[in-house]
Amino acid sequence: MCIPRSSARILFVLLSLTALTLTPVFAEDRSFYSPIIFIDKEKNQILISTSGKVFYIEISEAAKPHIDKLPQGVLADFVVEMRGDDRPLLKKWHVTGADSECRIFDGTKCK
Repeated sequence: MCIPRSSARILFVLLSLTALTLTPVFAEDRSFYSPIIFIDKEKNQILISTSGKVFYIEISEAAKPHIDKLPQGVLADFVVEMRGDDRPLLKKWHVTGADSECRIFDGTKCK
């Protein structure tokens, strides 16, 4: 079967436009309000719970120096980067349920 040249060009243009409008799937940020169940400093992860699920989030390199200031057992709002099959990556936190030496971590420093 042979496609006329004008139809082939139209098809090529339509496919090109479709490819340009499709956006690749990138990691998205999500927020979880959760108690801090356990901080595993050896494996650089924090166990949290939300929506009936218990899971670990990975501590980012920027957050590692401040993790000792984060109290276990308190409520916090965590902003994480969702990374498909990998554990979510911790980007920011805001401790809301208690006092902390690092109540707010903005991704670079504690406040």
